[in-house]
Amino acid sequence: MNAPTETAPGLTETALGLTESRSTGGRILKAVTYLIVLIVFAGPLLALLVSAFGKVKDPTQLSPIPSGATLDNFRIAFDQGVLGYLLNSFFVVGFGLLLQVAVSVLAGYALARKVFPGMTLVLVAILATLMLPEEILALPLSLILADLPVVHFNLIGTLAGMIVPLGAWGFSILVMTEFMKDVPKELEEAARIDGAGDLRIFAQIILPMCKPALGVIGVFGFTMIWDQYLLPLLVATDSSSYTLPLALRTLRIDPAVTPGVVLAAALLALLPSVIVFLFFQRSFVHGLSSGALKG
Repeated sequence: MNAPTETAPGLTETALGLTESRSTGGRILKAVTYLIVLIVFAGPLLALLVSAFGKVKDPTQLSPIPSGATLDNFRIAFDQGVLGYLLNSFFVVGFGLLLQVAVSVLAGYALARKVFPGMTLVLVAILATLMLPEEILALPLSLILADLPVVHFNLIGTLAGMIVPLGAWGFSILVMTEFMKDVPKELEEAARIDGAGDLRIFAQIILPMCKPALGVIGVFGFTMIWDQYLLPLLVATDSSSYTLPLALRTLRIDPAVTPGVVLAAALLALLPSVIVFLFFQRSFVHGLSSGALKG
């Protein structure tokens, strides 16, 4: 990437060919712009954080300015069973993400490194699943979960019913497929000359070179599963199998629950996604940048 070049006194040419003012007025304007963007995007999150620890009576009057901290909202939320809903969410996202990553890497390897009849139709079918809204799939999905084909198990009312449909996600499969296509075939051919089979090539050559892609599908997959609302709504038959996003609805419509308690539960629902993103931030950014460079 070319370094910025001077075009005129007080102006700098950026990599995109734009000019950036380095004068005092330009720096002030830039700082004000950054501040406005920060307020727009971080303001609601700060208001949520502050209100979760405050006494909120009107949910339309949230403030990012603290006014008396208290843990009563979290205590009441735990009394309402939020901890159990949180554990259900972790259980679903843990096993669901493991299943999803396993299916994605295996399917991606088959689509990227193998040639078989109907491969184009399979890719089109996977891509089509990303174009269909969840509401269209709700009825057939509920019928299938009520009578699982071949084994004839009823998964309605169980956490397994929330995990199995998450096993195959078109986005993760396509990401892994594109990354595995870019692995040099010479490495695979050299390994075959040394006597390596498909499983060894996949585990020791292909998969290690796709670590950035694993970071991408891990972050996106965690967020997608954690934020699931329609699937738990279809599967759950009683509150004992509610996940936290579904439980937030019941807390919000409960007249005995104050807005501060709902905000405390919403903060608990937000934190895991933020923590996972921060933990896998380097792999996530590396994966996105690698995909952009390859594209």
